[in-house]
Amino acid sequence: MALPAPIESIIVFSHLRWSFVFQRPQQLLSRLARRYRIHFFEEPVPAQAEPGLVIDAPSPNVRVYRPHSTAASAGFHDDHIPALQQLVRDVIRDEHIENYAVWFYSPMALPLMQELTPLAVVYDCMDELAAFHNAPRQLLQRENALLKRADLVFTGGPSLYRSKRDRHHNVHCFPSSVDADHFRGALVPGEDHPLQQALAKPRLGYFGVIDERLDLELLAQLADARADWQICMVGPVVKIDPGSLPQRPNLHYFGQQPYDDLPRFIAGWQVCLQPFALNEATRFISPTKTLEYMAAERPIVSTAITDVVEPYGHIVRIANDRSAFVEECRHALQMSDEEARAGAQLMRAQAASTSWEQTAEKMGALLDEITPKPSSSANLPATIEGSSPRPEVRTACREYSTVIIGAGPTGLSAAYHLGEGSLLLEQNETVGGWCRSVIDGGFTFDYAGHIMFSNDPYVHQMYQRLLGSNVHWQDREAWIFSKNVYTRYPFQGALHGLPPDVLKECIVGAIEARFGRLDGKAPTNPDPGDSSTASCKAESITDCCGDGVIESTARLADPPNGARRTGEPANFEEFIYKVWGTGVAKHFAIPYNRKLWAVPLTEMETSWLGGRVPLPNLEEMIEGALRPVGKPVGPNARFGYPLRGGFQALMNGFLPLLEGEVRTHAQVSKVSTRTHTVTLTDGSRYRYRHLVSTAPLPKLIEMIGAEAPEEIRAAARSLRHVSVRCVNLGVAREQVTDKHWIYYPEDTVFHRIFVQGNASPLCNPPGGFGLTCEITYSPDKPLPCEGEALIERCIKDCIGVGLLLESDRILVRNQVDMPYAYVVYDHVRKHNVELIRQWLLKRSILLAGRYSEWEYYNSDHAFIAGKKVAEAVRRSAVSKEPAYRVSKGAAADGPGVAERATL
Repeated sequence: MALPAPIESIIVFSHLRWSFVFQRPQQLLSRLARRYRIHFFEEPVPAQAEPGLVIDAPSPNVRVYRPHSTAASAGFHDDHIPALQQLVRDVIRDEHIENYAVWFYSPMALPLMQELTPLAVVYDCMDELAAFHNAPRQLLQRENALLKRADLVFTGGPSLYRSKRDRHHNVHCFPSSVDADHFRGALVPGEDHPLQQALAKPRLGYFGVIDERLDLELLAQLADARADWQICMVGPVVKIDPGSLPQRPNLHYFGQQPYDDLPRFIAGWQVCLQPFALNEATRFISPTKTLEYMAAERPIVSTAITDVVEPYGHIVRIANDRSAFVEECRHALQMSDEEARAGAQLMRAQAASTSWEQTAEKMGALLDEITPKPSSSANLPATIEGSSPRPEVRTACREYSTVIIGAGPTGLSAAYHLGEGSLLLEQNETVGGWCRSVIDGGFTFDYAGHIMFSNDPYVHQMYQRLLGSNVHWQDREAWIFSKNVYTRYPFQGALHGLPPDVLKECIVGAIEARFGRLDGKAPTNPDPGDSSTASCKAESITDCCGDGVIESTARLADPPNGARRTGEPANFEEFIYKVWGTGVAKHFAIPYNRKLWAVPLTEMETSWLGGRVPLPNLEEMIEGALRPVGKPVGPNARFGYPLRGGFQALMNGFLPLLEGEVRTHAQVSKVSTRTHTVTLTDGSRYRYRHLVSTAPLPKLIEMIGAEAPEEIRAAARSLRHVSVRCVNLGVAREQVTDKHWIYYPEDTVFHRIFVQGNASPLCNPPGGFGLTCEITYSPDKPLPCEGEALIERCIKDCIGVGLLLESDRILVRNQVDMPYAYVVYDHVRKHNVELIRQWLLKRSILLAGRYSEWEYYNSDHAFIAGKKVAEAVRRSAVSKEPAYRVSKGAAADGPGVAERATL
């Protein structure tokens, strides 16, 4: 049976005119015209004296058809449909169009497809048109019908994607991209547009459509606030009365200008503006101009548009109200040279991470997948005069020295240390992995809490290089809430304030764990070691909470005189009882770790704790029970956090430093160990000499599929992990607490709250304060509820523990999910991980990072893991020993649990 013919032409129905503002349709279709003949049908020009058709050829392989109609109705109205159907038939006949796809920008044109027989139907949903001013009443109905008929759906931004992804089986997010070379023309010294040359500086500018999506009152307030600022507005006025535009001596409207002239306008601006209103019409917009401004390397101030805040909130200055917008403009104009250089670096890297060429290529590949392509190129269509033959891109397979899966901290570090010749693939829209941040309503939240802390000088050098002055250092305030009181962390070192019975149980339990039962009975875990007071004084307090937030890097003591306990603990639960005794175990360590790990503690082994049984410092425990413990002091008492941009800013700091290539929205679907290739969900393929995976190990083996033997697949399936759901709350009250994170071992749904509002003074909008409630879940401990019910449960529990007031208003509420959060050290983990690792190593696949090595790493260890794996790749001869594996003892004073030092 013969294969279906390849798609040769695309018939496009658009509500936007080709000669209008040069934006997404023109950018994409002019590039797709290198592969297909483009026939672009605009909506009719209504109320004309005579019917007619204007045909234009604005670029190679593109024909634009502009119907003229005597009917008065606007758009693809039913009054126009019969005449338009005949027009389309005539064009198909006269242009000999065969083997075509139909591409919609407006669902209102759907009736035109009734008599067509396309090979594929595409809906490029660049805006939520139903939310626009004067949207046709039938639009939603026709969009529903189009979604049922379409083979392929593209959306113009992540918020729009989220609104459509459950309505079609084949939806792909392609946010606005950029022609960076074009807009870098704004960097030419002395360049300026004649229309604005006579204006004084500073100038603040906007280009784009001026319609109901702009906040006109904001423009007026901005002009009134600073009469010495010249505000330049470039673009056509549509759908609103031009008389409604605010008029001020320093507010200038230049009308629509050619696309080629836009860089000259930006060249004369000191700040670029995105003064959008926050309304239904802007709820799903993904402004193309954001990246275009970045390519011009100008400071950007924007209102809180979701598709600006989420991907670019670390670069763009976000204002949550009109007064804040004026203030952010002032800050942008007053930036120091160092701040300007750092901002330009971030913009340059962001603009370089995407292009309209890449987007068009990916869309074309997805379109080609709908109909298989023949191996011969004999049937390629003849090109319209002046065009070049379309390239065959789907068979291309670019080769890289190293391909890295996952742009979390380990992947970014690996790419940084590998340099040129590497390709970093990230499935999300931004780099960072679980170290990403989200900005919602002016609040900055991380994917669970993160802090900067390390005893490794190299890591501190990286902090400095990645953040420069964008860092905030402070003394930690870590606390536990139990028995209705707050005690300092760690629990066993600050018992003061707990009920007397609890104090007694904790101290007696610790004594018995060390010396044996006080009633003279044989100890459960006899210890023949020295029981002198001197031996007890040598040890230091460390934590009994295995969640990665370690408050001291002092060593745990071995039993004195080299003695050892009679029998190592068989599991984590037994470890807790042997080390801390029944009191600490009962009142904190057992209930907290059960909440955290969401698996039975008896099923966990203890190698991740350092491989030995330390002893508590009884003298310090008693001291901490008799009187309040003061604030921790010294270098271990301080932690850092990015001043601006959340923990995402630390991750984004890598981007200007990377010499290799980076691809976001690049989800790996297949890894072939036989052909050394990586295939993405969009059909792109890359060949590697070495593959570095930071992806969760079970996911990597799923990508390899049947090429892995059953023994390896079974070992991967047996690996266990714990997931985390973060409920983020933006509270309408400042300084809710002075603490940084709080542990909850008792009945709350969350095990810990990271006080995001205290991580940096810039994490909150004025009058607000952010909290992140962390909740682990697993098959052994599912979430008690989902969605809004889970948020309400967190709010209720926050009130119950006294953190929130009944009267507190919640400004922002959202959730982020981390399916892989903690790796579980069960009793078969070590064997299975080593089995998989050795099999992969023989096939030039190296594992690096917490989820790939299935190890307990934090962000500082991840930096080192990336460096180590890069060194292993450069040696080009990977030994059977994991030379690139992080030594946890390298970052602290000796081995043991106390070395995991970041949240």
